[in-house]
Amino acid sequence: MVVERTATVRCVPAVPCWAGLTVRDMDAAQGFYGPLLGWEFVPGPDRWGPYVRATVDGVEVAGLSQLDAAWERPVAWTTYFGIESADRAADGVRERGGTLAVGPLAFDAGRVALAADPFGATFGIWEGEPGEDTWMTAPGAPAWIELRTADPFAAALFYGEVFRWDGRDPSEFEVRYEDERVVLRSGGHSVAALRLAHDLAPHWEVFFAVADTDATAHRATALGGRVLDGPADSPYGRVARLADPEGGRFSILTAPR
Repeated sequence: MVVERTATVRCVPAVPCWAGLTVRDMDAAQGFYGPLLGWEFVPGPDRWGPYVRATVDGVEVAGLSQLDAAWERPVAWTTYFGIESADRAADGVRERGGTLAVGPLAFDAGRVALAADPFGATFGIWEGEPGEDTWMTAPGAPAWIELRTADPFAAALFYGEVFRWDGRDPSEFEVRYEDERVVLRSGGHSVAALRLAHDLAPHWEVFFAVADTDATAHRATALGGRVLDGPADSPYGRVARLADPEGGRFSILTAPR
């Protein structure tokens, strides 16, 4: 179902502030994620093809874009970092051994680019209207973003230089080094981490909040998706890793009560 009510999403510099999914069948994707995560959908800019934004209680939480049939890009979730200048960040990607795949390109909410870090993890760059962190904890909204990579500290050096982590106001942005992971904090709360993982190809994983991880995982299989890992308890709550019917991978999280 498409609704007309929405809230403005703000670009938060230096941290992940948006998640986007590339799909091959827009109707099928909405038919899976809508009932699974309680999403409603609003039309978005269609300059590069069909695009909708998913909403929770009227707040935009994610974007779905349909791939052109000729594109070979896989169905996948992409994490977008906010930044004051997409062009400067794109230059930083190239200068520090990463790969710039697309852009920067102008669209209705600013400028955007797609890139990969030197270890192969893909991510997005978004230059838009700056604002405070708007990530929600309500079911259906992104609750956590995590880079899984073989060397989180080397990755942190790359992202820190591209997104200018040094020198930012510590009351608004903070980087913490904890054991084998690097944690990003924005607006006084943790929003993302870079952590050690040898069992998967480097990638940014999106965790969506749900009221009941086990029930949501069961619902995902009923809707044509797959459970890849879990459900299992973790220090952050009960988690499961899922794949949608087209293979797009993501995680769900029920925070401890």
